[in-house]
Amino acid sequence: MNKQEKPTLKVGWQGYAALAVAIILFSGIFSSCQGWLKVFDFNTLNGTFGKIQGTAQAFTFRGAGGSGARDGFLFSIELIPAVILALGIVNIVDGLGGLKAAQKLMTPILKPLLGIPGICMLSTIANMQSTDAAAGMIKELADEGKITDNERSINIAYQTSASAFITNYFSSGAAVFGFMLTPIIIPILVMFIFKIIGANLMRLYLRMVYKKTLAGGTNNGK
Repeated sequence: MNKQEKPTLKVGWQGYAALAVAIILFSGIFSSCQGWLKVFDFNTLNGTFGKIQGTAQAFTFRGAGGSGARDGFLFSIELIPAVILALGIVNIVDGLGGLKAAQKLMTPILKPLLGIPGICMLSTIANMQSTDAAAGMIKELADEGKITDNERSINIAYQTSASAFITNYFSSGAAVFGFMLTPIIIPILVMFIFKIIGANLMRLYLRMVYKKTLAGGTNNGK
């Protein structure tokens, strides 16, 4: 008896083009550029809130010195634009076939490396710049049944370690660049390696403790 052949995933040139643009947007390649090229950076598109003037120091609507649930509520409002923008971009990319292109190109790499399908590639790239946007992407993939519970857990483990490390490193970390004893690229490599280690520790935990399969299966982990 012949084995049933799996259907070939067909992707048009629009899908690959959309995927390439999305990778550029979320990777931060153009974050330090000047002029119109900066519009190809996610954080530039996300923008900033205006400042409230009239005092010795300018503030955003969140103010300064807040605490407790009220300050947490205002902080959560700050996250909404990034999540909405990221999910909007992902839906456009998906409509053009970009997620299918990512699945076709990256599954042979991400499956053995992290145990997740290639469709998660944009979230892993977005996590270099944005914590909330990347988490929102994974939630949407899980809600739509495109990834299993195990794959979601592995991806979140990857994201939790050194989340948004490119943005934070080149902003807050720039203060120590002048007297670092190692090349600037070394800490980035260390953070990236430990993200992979963290994801594979979760992968091992799921294999040993829950005895769930990492390939295929249902979204509810049964």
